[in-house]
Amino acid sequence: MKTPPLIALIGLGFALALLTGCEKAEVNQDNPSSPPGMVWIPGGSFLMGSLDSDPMARSVEMPAHPVKVDGFWMDIVEVTNTEFAKFVEATGYVTEAERKPRWEDLKKQVPPGTPRPPDDKLIAGSMVFDPPGIPVPLNNHAAWWTWTPGANWRHPEGPESNLEGLDDHPVVQVSWDDAVKYCEWAGKRLPSEAEWEFAARGGLESNSYTWGNESFSEKEAPPANIWQGSFPNENSKNDGYGRTAPTKSYPPNGYGLHDMSGNVWEWCQDWWRVDLYRHRAGKGELVVNPKGPPKYFDPRHPYESQRVTRGGSFLCHDRYCSAYRPAGRRGTAQDTGMSHIGFRCVMTKEVSESR
Repeated sequence: MKTPPLIALIGLGFALALLTGCEKAEVNQDNPSSPPGMVWIPGGSFLMGSLDSDPMARSVEMPAHPVKVDGFWMDIVEVTNTEFAKFVEATGYVTEAERKPRWEDLKKQVPPGTPRPPDDKLIAGSMVFDPPGIPVPLNNHAAWWTWTPGANWRHPEGPESNLEGLDDHPVVQVSWDDAVKYCEWAGKRLPSEAEWEFAARGGLESNSYTWGNESFSEKEAPPANIWQGSFPNENSKNDGYGRTAPTKSYPPNGYGLHDMSGNVWEWCQDWWRVDLYRHRAGKGELVVNPKGPPKYFDPRHPYESQRVTRGGSFLCHDRYCSAYRPAGRRGTAQDTGMSHIGFRCVMTKEVSESR
């Protein structure tokens, strides 16, 4: 299957101080004062981003710079299909992947003068991982991603798929806007990128992974759901899963959070800006509770509105994508749903106490 020309036009998918003030949090899932399904992240100061000495560091993760965040509540796991279904049932919400695209919206994401696609190309759908049967060059995402009409959160792998047996798997095929609507309904919000990374580190000081500095292969048992084998054509599934895994399938980090590494990418509230860290570090100041840049910037995709996604997914592989590390980050088109993107929510102490 090949991606139709429309996707190339609109960019859906792909065009689409060391820790100082951090205290160890108690894993308080059973604390009666905790919002259901959330754990308290104490806040503190940490070094955000990758160190120059990290061999897997990417330029968008550097330089590392000191950041401080206030404490907050965070979902222990990603929002599941069951939880998202409750939201849809209560509100009647229709996700972006379930709606027919509007040319008025799409033309804002392509160069001026781009011709309008024919109506039969403007159909509801989303991006689905479609592994090739043979090894392929890793510089062409279209070799393993397919625009699939009828793919959405109810049918994550296409119209013939369903959610049977996936109740406790993270919901996927949700755009940033879909995630925000869910958060509003739940009385929560998406985490800032800084909050997300602080929480993912789980109290560890500038470690390479959510579990420490041992590599994935050095761990006796798989610590996360990532790709194992030859990407993207052969997955050994040594971690137990070929695609998404049920939440809580792997050990939590030091704050009691599951799947902050692998499984699905997670939306953050921030705009994506490729040079953000260079701007911050150049000021030489402690950055307190950053909310991200005021607007999107990525010269590779100048017409596309992108938000930050974090945590990597079941498709991460060290030969291709090592972003399952706490510092790993990328931008994703705000209106894009994919079969490896989900989200989790946060809540401030003030909001939780007012409920």
